[in-house]
Amino acid sequence: MTSSPEGGSPGRGSGIPEGRYGARGSGRGGRWPAWPAIALVIVLGVALSVLAYRNFGSAPIEGKASRFDIRGENSVHITLEVRRDEPARPAECVVRSRGVSGKEAGRKEVYIPPGETTTYRETVLTTSESPVTGEVFGCSYDVPNYLRDRTRPSG
Repeated sequence: MTSSPEGGSPGRGSGIPEGRYGARGSGRGGRWPAWPAIALVIVLGVALSVLAYRNFGSAPIEGKASRFDIRGENSVHITLEVRRDEPARPAECVVRSRGVSGKEAGRKEVYIPPGETTTYRETVLTTSESPVTGEVFGCSYDVPNYLRDRTRPSG
C-alpha cells in the first residue's frame, strides 16, 4: 500500500478522501461576504434606534397640574403647567377631576395660545359631584377649530 505524505488523495494534499466527501471548493465560493452582513446590521441598528427614540423619547408637549384648589361642592380651580418644544404653535390640554367616588366628575378642554416654552394657564372646572383632585389628562398640538376661533359651539 502506497501512501502520500499528506495522507489523502495522492497529489491533492488535502488529507480528506475525495471519493467519500466530494471535491473541495475553491475557498470563498460558498460563503457570503462579510461586509454586506455588517452593513445590514448597522442599518437595522440605526432603524431600531430611530424607532425607539420616536416611541420612547421625550414628548413634544407635556402638561401637568402644578396646583389645584377645591372651590366648593362642584368646582375645582386648576393651574396647568405646559412645556412644549414648539412654543410658537397653539396647543390644547384636557383637564379632569375625580370625585369622591373615584370616578371622573368633570372634563374640560383648555386652549393654550402661542407663548413661552413653559406656559402656566388657570381654569375652573365644574364637576358633577364633590371633587377631590384636579389633573391634566393630556396635551396636544391638534387644536380643534372651536377652540381656536374662541366661539362657543352653541353660538
